[in-house]
Amino acid sequence: MLLTIVAFIVALGLLIAVHEYGHYRVAVACGVKVLRFSVGFGKPLLRWQPKGSPTEFVLGAFPLGGYVRMLDEREAPVAPEERHLAFNTQPLRSRASIVAAGPLANLLLAVLLYSIVNWNGVQEPKAVLASPVAGSVAQSAGLRGGELVSQAALGSDDMEPVRSFEDLRWLLTRGALEGVTVRLDVQPQSGAVHREILLDMSEIDSREADAQLFRKIGILGPWTRPVLGEVMPDGAAARAGLQQGDVVLRIGSSDVVDGQQLRELIRQSVRGSEPLEQPWRIDRSGRVLTLDVLPEAKAEAEATVGRIGAYVGAAPEFVTVDYGVFEGAWAGVVKTWDVSVLTLRMMGRMLIGEASLKNLSGPLTIADYAGRSASLGLTQYLVFLALISVSLGVLNLLPLPVLDGGHLMYYLWEGLTGKGVSDAWMERLQRGGVAVLLLMMSIALFNDVTRLFG
Repeated sequence: MLLTIVAFIVALGLLIAVHEYGHYRVAVACGVKVLRFSVGFGKPLLRWQPKGSPTEFVLGAFPLGGYVRMLDEREAPVAPEERHLAFNTQPLRSRASIVAAGPLANLLLAVLLYSIVNWNGVQEPKAVLASPVAGSVAQSAGLRGGELVSQAALGSDDMEPVRSFEDLRWLLTRGALEGVTVRLDVQPQSGAVHREILLDMSEIDSREADAQLFRKIGILGPWTRPVLGEVMPDGAAARAGLQQGDVVLRIGSSDVVDGQQLRELIRQSVRGSEPLEQPWRIDRSGRVLTLDVLPEAKAEAEATVGRIGAYVGAAPEFVTVDYGVFEGAWAGVVKTWDVSVLTLRMMGRMLIGEASLKNLSGPLTIADYAGRSASLGLTQYLVFLALISVSLGVLNLLPLPVLDGGHLMYYLWEGLTGKGVSDAWMERLQRGGVAVLLLMMSIALFNDVTRLFG
């Protein structure tokens, strides 16, 4: 719990500080007088003003935002000798640059974070496929499990190397959410020749980007040995006499070839809402045994599945993924661009009803993921920060009047017509923007509570 809180506060503080610093740095470069730079709202916990600087720096009690207060005639009277330092007297290009600098700073931070991860290198599962889910797109395409994916592409794009299973997962996510066919260049474990597999993602209802999405695709994880790990003392596995290290050879009439298939067979060990007892053939240190296993029936989403109370499947084979200096930086740019485009497409699909509003997340979910990623190590936490930084940058560029994108929309109007938006229209648009933003926040918070406590 403490790790989650600390990771959440550090994440918010860093992303907000970078966003506001973008506004601040460009404002100063454009000759605008900045009165206050604040990270957080509410009662100041810390404040200081460097000698010779007109700017007061503040750390607020509530880290859910920040602001840069500039000299502006619309907010308070400005002395005639300082009028040239006011924000509202700057040329249009300067005002637009100052407003756009915040979101762009978040996107640049994401590029830097992804680049650091690329340069540092990370251990990721090798892109060897587990057995596909029965009836899934992957099974229909002819995948059987054990294939190594060496290259992949979306639609008619050129094939690109697949360095790890995480590369493949990201490509599958994009393909499913965009409804584009994913092409895989695979080689079976037997060493047979490479062949191309086409995954038709147009068959998938991808309105919700959740774990069920990958069940529909049929690729849930990398290939693993069908071995049992830690066995819970009071679980079904312990009651049946199963032990850690047992390699499962057969369940009922089905031969078991990998950990993913084993998990699926356990899930399916129910008849209606009742558990189904089956004989398991196992290899225990060279001895072949047969044990009758009665799983526990557990309700999950809209179905009842079997559970045995044991860790199922060995760890996958890992590879080290790293890049050179320029290659890693360019990969960071490409990943930031891809995530930004995917985020915008998802928002557009939610707007027209092609994607579920359940995809919206709020602070509770962000805090939960911050804690989880921090517990997995620095690399995963940096990836999490990069993802949230992209989301913050893209969100602030949306043409909502209360966001940076809304102000850029005003400046576009001013550039096209030669005059600014009237005060009456400005007030109406601000009210509408606040209403839309509050609605989005309410939906996100509701989704948070449903995910975490439902």
